[in-house]
Amino acid sequence: MPPTGGLPGAEADPAAQAAPATPAPPATARTAEEFDTTTAEDRAAAQATTAQPADAPLGRTITSLGNPTDPGFWMETPLVDAVRSGRVRDPATGKSVAVELRPAGGAASGSRISLAAMRLLGAPLTGLPELEVFAD
Repeated sequence: MPPTGGLPGAEADPAAQAAPATPAPPATARTAEEFDTTTAEDRAAAQATTAQPADAPLGRTITSLGNPTDPGFWMETPLVDAVRSGRVRDPATGKSVAVELRPAGGAASGSRISLAAMRLLGAPLTGLPELEVFAD
């Protein structure tokens, strides 16, 4: 599935507002800062999402860093069976971020999250945090 970049739901949910595409990192990228091509505005919008009464908790999942060349805010997880917008929260840091939830693997597989989202959560890039996942 092609990345939507920007904020969740840009292509998956026709009712959602489209967000500008986040550019891919340059071929010469070597550091987390170089791979993370989101803008300050993208990061502020993703962090502005907080729990809403309509949020549906999907569960918890052990998460690793996904493909750092896939830009934007997303999570590949077996907790969804179709692309949809959502939010992830790291109980260790208390931070949450809006993401595009993408189906991945079977029920026994873990999840993968974008570099940009992992950085906003304050989770270690080489860690395996257990994250709470919510659907919008």
